[in-house]
Amino acid sequence: MPEPRSIFSAAESGLGFIYQPRLALLRLLSLPESTSLLIEKSDDLEFDTAGGRKTLASLKHKAEGDRLTDLDVDFWKSVRVWLAYYVDNGRISSNTDFVLFTTAVIAPGSKLTLFAEVDSDPADRAAMAAMLLDRSTSATIGKTKTDLAELTEDELVDFYGRILILDGSPRIDTISQIVLDQHLRTVRRDVRGPLFQRLEGWWMDLMIKVLTGERIGLVYGHEVSDKLSSIAEEYRSDSLPITFRGRMPDGRIDVANDTRLFVEQLRDLDVSPARIQSAIIDYYRAFEQRSSWARENLLISGEMEEYEDRLIEEWGRFRDIIFETLHDASGDDAFRAAGRQLYKWAETETGELRIRERVTEAYVVRGAFQILANARPMPRVHWNPAFMKRLADLLGVAA
Repeated sequence: MPEPRSIFSAAESGLGFIYQPRLALLRLLSLPESTSLLIEKSDDLEFDTAGGRKTLASLKHKAEGDRLTDLDVDFWKSVRVWLAYYVDNGRISSNTDFVLFTTAVIAPGSKLTLFAEVDSDPADRAAMAAMLLDRSTSATIGKTKTDLAELTEDELVDFYGRILILDGSPRIDTISQIVLDQHLRTVRRDVRGPLFQRLEGWWMDLMIKVLTGERIGLVYGHEVSDKLSSIAEEYRSDSLPITFRGRMPDGRIDVANDTRLFVEQLRDLDVSPARIQSAIIDYYRAFEQRSSWARENLLISGEMEEYEDRLIEEWGRFRDIIFETLHDASGDDAFRAAGRQLYKWAETETGELRIRERVTEAYVVRGAFQILANARPMPRVHWNPAFMKRLADLLGVAA
């Protein structure tokens, strides 16, 4: 059973902030792709259809068990926000509707039920609202009543006819399952969870850019569809998601003092520090990418082992060609030159050695060779045979 929260806890308000972009994503997935979204402009959310019809949406993520009553301050505060927009944007000629998304449920017997019924008479709504406002002693609701008094009778009926309460709206912790069940039906069931996590990660980043002003303008439903389609492509049976492109290891890359075996091998070849740094980055990305695939159970049993065996076999074939003219009497310079040629092949000419047909990201292959070159006690691939002999002598094993 969860521990009771402190009376000073801001958990509910914190959930409300996260709820806003999460519900926005669900709504865009449910609405036509031509629908556009603004967040934190005229209301919590603002949706525009291709035909020019707007919907201002107020969101209320309430504690479990909360009920929406006749004189609920949250509702009447939203009415005041909507009224200001209605007055400023043409009144009866306005093209805007107003929706309250609340996780609370309208209390039994509450007159607000009229606002939850799409086909209820707007005149009945107006009469009921006037009766409720007359009963209120709340200063906050009193401000709403004062503002409403500026409307004519026809405008009041028109305004109240535009309002819809969607009570019992999905709670923040149920939205992901709704997306999985209703909007990812064409995606394999075993990858829907990871796919949604990536989609939502992209979406949250986009919403941050919108709120900070880095992204200017409307966000369209088709952007969500395009991103969902793009991510889904990576979860096909002939592909794997690429999620570490552009990622860098934590902290500073210390080329000079890195003692890992794959780095020692490259240092032995006298390759430039810049190329060694690139190798360290490839190793990091490939290693983390494999770990991610494993956590998400995206690899078939034995698939990675078979892939590594294939890389080793191809490496062996090219090694035999490069080393064919070398012999025991060959000098260090000859061994090192051959090793540099072999490493150049692994670095630049192995792009076709893919774990799956559509996995074309270069760091997957290049990093895989670095992982194999880092195996202990003896590397599974190497570049300079002289280095391997020195390592074998040091460890007391056969090269």
